[in-house]
Amino acid sequence: MLSPETIAIIKATVPVLKEQGEAITRHFYQQLFQQHPELLAYFNRAHQAEGSQQRALANAVLAYAEHIDRLDALAGALPLIVQKHVSLDIRPEHYPLVGACLLQAIREVLGATASDAIIDAWAAAYGQLADILIAAEEQVYRDNAARPGGWRGPRRFRVARKQQESEVICSFYLEPVDGGALMAFEPGQYLTLRLSIDGQTLRRNYSLSDAPGQNHYRISVKREPEGVASNYLHDRVQVGDVLDVYPPCGEFTLNAGTRPLVLLTGGVGITPAIAMLNAAAHSGRRIEFIHAALNSRVHAFRDHVDTIAQRHAQVRPFYIYNEALPEDRPHAHGLISAELLASRLPEDRDVDLYFLGPKPFMRAVHRIAHEMKIPPAQIRYEFFGPLEQLAG
Repeated sequence: MLSPETIAIIKATVPVLKEQGEAITRHFYQQLFQQHPELLAYFNRAHQAEGSQQRALANAVLAYAEHIDRLDALAGALPLIVQKHVSLDIRPEHYPLVGACLLQAIREVLGATASDAIIDAWAAAYGQLADILIAAEEQVYRDNAARPGGWRGPRRFRVARKQQESEVICSFYLEPVDGGALMAFEPGQYLTLRLSIDGQTLRRNYSLSDAPGQNHYRISVKREPEGVASNYLHDRVQVGDVLDVYPPCGEFTLNAGTRPLVLLTGGVGITPAIAMLNAAAHSGRRIEFIHAALNSRVHAFRDHVDTIAQRHAQVRPFYIYNEALPEDRPHAHGLISAELLASRLPEDRDVDLYFLGPKPFMRAVHRIAHEMKIPPAQIRYEFFGPLEQLAG
């Protein structure tokens, strides 16, 4: 427990964190990677380069400071952090390294403003948060290892099949080398691969793109123009190759229910929605499957979704192309809009909405969903970065 004096000092730093938070986190990451280059493997350098990781951390630190006297207000955010950390195999010994660099960044960015009392208070606050996360993460590690087919740490998987789904998305079917059972997962969760590429170790999360209960896991990866990991998987990983895989993780999961289900995706955001569709198609639940893509060349899984719709009348696909080719036949042209979404929803808007896609798409859907007064508790999405970017 933090003392009242420590809590008061942390609360008093909120204004300066609002002003200097990103400067502190930028300096923090610079110090962390200089002093502990082995930790680079746990971070996506593209997110570092665009600044989204620094902004996300700055907002997380600010939220912690603002709610230091009522941590129950952060209860909804902690499972997301825990799942992300577990997916990357973050360990207790990493926390002191991070804490030392964070305190150093606070002192060096704030200068004389960062008194010994402030540094001591933040050391205590960071220690409290580290203890909370370490305990929660250890419980998830243990639970995963104890489940049928579960494991802890990396497990070796062989690429049993590789299938091109569009010009930019390729699926990889992964089977355990040890021949053992596979841990069940929730539709919407992801795997983490540990890759060694030209002497560089990387960890990357990829959504599971098929329903549970198979003898394999499937991920579907979009080739990013500058993506080190995605280009490696597309170009160099072949059937028979072996990859290190961590257990399924993630909080963006399909909830059971009877309300109409709306799966609204853009681009590669379709991958977890396919897992959700495959799992829910037999339930009899009305499913609106709405997907936005540039055109047919980059639209993955269209034939698969259409086949499911032919077999299950309550599944209704709807495709939107923004740069349609002459031969394309989408249901609509352009971008997602309130009018278009309204045409697919019941009048009472009592639906479960799941959406995922590129940031501009996410911002548009987030705004539209709230304008249409879909109940907030029935809106689910997964977004990397500060929420302000999504709501702005």
